[in-house]
Amino acid sequence: MACATVRNVPVMLTRFCSGSTLISFTSRPGPHRPVSGGQPPPRAIYSRKMDSVSSAAGLEGVLRVADEVAEALSSGHPVVALETTLVSHGFSQGRGLLAAQQAEQRVRAAGAVPCAVGIADGLVRAGLDAAELQRFAEAGTTARKAGARDIAACVAQGVLGATTVGGTLAVCRVLGIRFMGTGGIGGVHRGFAESLDISSDLVELARTPAMVVCSGAKAILDISATAELLETLSVPVLGWRTDTLPVFYRGEGGPPVAARVDGVADAARIAALHWQLGRSSGLLLGRPPQPELDIEPVLAEAVGRVAQAGVTGQAVTPAVLALVEELTGGRSVAVNQQLIADNAALAAEVAVAYGAVAR
Repeated sequence: MACATVRNVPVMLTRFCSGSTLISFTSRPGPHRPVSGGQPPPRAIYSRKMDSVSSAAGLEGVLRVADEVAEALSSGHPVVALETTLVSHGFSQGRGLLAAQQAEQRVRAAGAVPCAVGIADGLVRAGLDAAELQRFAEAGTTARKAGARDIAACVAQGVLGATTVGGTLAVCRVLGIRFMGTGGIGGVHRGFAESLDISSDLVELARTPAMVVCSGAKAILDISATAELLETLSVPVLGWRTDTLPVFYRGEGGPPVAARVDGVADAARIAALHWQLGRSSGLLLGRPPQPELDIEPVLAEAVGRVAQAGVTGQAVTPAVLALVEELTGGRSVAVNQQLIADNAALAAEVAVAYGAVAR
């Protein structure tokens, strides 16, 4: 697969075409340019020259960006980031691959470029092809679940790392990707007072200027505590045609959102102004799932069984979701796949609208 590597990111995107020849792409106005008065977007001088890896800023040999993604970023075309944990850990029997493929198709149909992120063969890879996604699906839970803290270790040790929301956002921050679509974010776990089990997704969202479109926090979490922490971290929580934060499988039942948005232009305008006003955090756009599924009756049983089995840390969420799938007779899988695709499509639509607003 043709690819690009990154040099002085986000100052410039560079591409190894052959040997040590590099081409720098000049940034143009587009979705990644803030509204007038904001910080200018990354710029690069168009040039073609011989160079060496040793003279680069240190990311050659670490970060590989697919040509399609690099060219989209350099030309200002909207890009939507997608995680790979859902491919390897989010579903059983390889269903995660189908979910990822459907998400990418919906992103393209909405006019944006999908950018699935993962770590393989000692490289952070932004923009995975079909064979690479297949590799994550086949690896399943043997792939390391890679949050932001795990990226360096995965690269150094050459292991397969499936990025979480937080890990994907860390790569978005490096590349300047402003939008991400996913199923649900991590958050504050139930019983956190005893375990302090809080997902680093929230920390990365607070430090990354990107909008994450999702169906709220995963239903197995303490939704109210998660919303409180997002407020503490100054992350705007928006509701897509809803006044309350969706609860992953259900559209209602969560705490009130900071603002309701009823159109993509409205969401894009809020994001643009948020960053123009000097905020460096991300935003959360919660989209209610359709159809919905009330899993509360089986959730307590699933959480209890996982806790009794002694499962802790990053393994809790996939273990609980696997039990929920079993206890709902697979209905949770269908809802999950649909909401992932729908959220990816909405992220792309907002990204396209942002391009018009931010010019």
